Amino acid sequence: MHHLLDIERKEKKKIAITKLLKMKKASLLVTMVVVVMLLAEAKVSQAVTCNPGQLSPCLPAISSSSPPSTTCCSKLKEQKPCLCGYLKDPALKQFVSSPGARKVASACGVPYPSC
Repeated sequence: MHHLLDIERKEKKKIAITKLLKMKKASLLVTMVVVVMLLAEAKVSQAVTCNPGQLSPCLPAISSSSPPSTTCCSKLKEQKPCLCGYLKDPALKQFVSSPGARKVASACGVPYPSC
């Protein structure tokens, strides 16, 4: 009889541990799903097609003392995630790092990147 009680206790313990493990697995799964969703959202919100040609409305303001246009500022803000890449491109660096480009970035409220 004592042996049957031990077996019964062990069985109940196994069931309790199994339930606990299932709950932990479920919790981990929920956490993983949330992280994946957040990462996907971040990628979608940062999905920008880097195209320096999009900044052509800024050329007049970069090369003169005229203020940047609204179109220039919106394009500059749109291309902001790409600016470090432009600075690393030898063909673009001289334009992006010029005093005129810094002036335009400042006037548009776009912080100059520190890459």
